[in-house]
Amino acid sequence: MIKSVLPNIIHQHAEGEQCHWRLFISGELAFFDGHFPEQAVLPGVTQLDWAVKLGCDAFGYNANVATLEVLKFQQLILPNTYVDLVIEHQPQKSKLTFSYRDGDKRFASGRIVLNGAMNTERAS
Repeated sequence: MIKSVLPNIIHQHAEGEQCHWRLFISGELAFFDGHFPEQAVLPGVTQLDWAVKLGCDAFGYNANVATLEVLKFQQLILPNTYVDLVIEHQPQKSKLTFSYRDGDKRFASGRIVLNGAMNTERAS
């Protein structure tokens, strides 16, 4: 089992109910090992893990996912790639909408519905 590790965060910006991270996806990350032998690809489950962790931390939630909606993986994220992760918070629905992109190129997107439990340590 691979331990969850976040990518290199180049910069982060938050404004209102939206956070933006510029990420460098290093080819040295263990997630690329064996996925796939001909061409290494960042697994979708890793992209989802990062969106949950970064989004929950940014908006003060416990990482307690109720359901996932409209997950789409449009393009492959290859090793040594820069991508932007943008997460929008819908507090009234306890929902995070995320997308991985670089300019007009979209890699992945979806919605994360949380059980609504806010992290009390963060709120104080």
